Amino acid sequence: MVDPISAMALASSAYASIKKGIGIGKELHSMSKSLSTWLSAVSDIDRAHHEAKNPPIFKKIFYGKTVEQEAVELFTQKKQLENQRDELRKLISSMCGPNAWQELIRMEADIRKQRKETLYAQREARRHFVEIISIIFLILLISCFIFGLAWLFVNRGRL
Repeated sequence: MVDPISAMALASSAYASIKKGIGIGKELHSMSKSLSTWLSAVSDIDRAHHEAKNPPIFKKIFYGKTVEQEAVELFTQKKQLENQRDELRKLISSMCGPNAWQELIRMEADIRKQRKETLYAQREARRHFVEIISIIFLILLISCFIFGLAWLFVNRGRL
């Protein structure tokens, strides 16, 4: 999974690039790479927020952040993205008309759907596989420990 902090930095960088490009009079189509990068980073951040609500079992046990820290980070990222989205909406609507923003939102929904079906499904399957293997390993380790203790108990007089 993409780290939400890295994705936020990527989104902010792409946003600054778009804003700067519009400021110097570039056409929107010449900034499509930055816009695509911003949309992808926003999608990654949304997915990270979704996964934070339902973390893997080992992340619940070993992750060092407190609930409060994670809540503050998620809240500030969400508000920052809302501000960026609102300003981009205004900029794009003023450049290309009000329908351009709606078209962009539809394209963003298509990108998210495609990502969810492919990339995120693969990540989820991989995460699930690692969790199952880890649980099996722990069960085997505990079983070996119990059998070792039982063997020592049975053979305590012979040792």
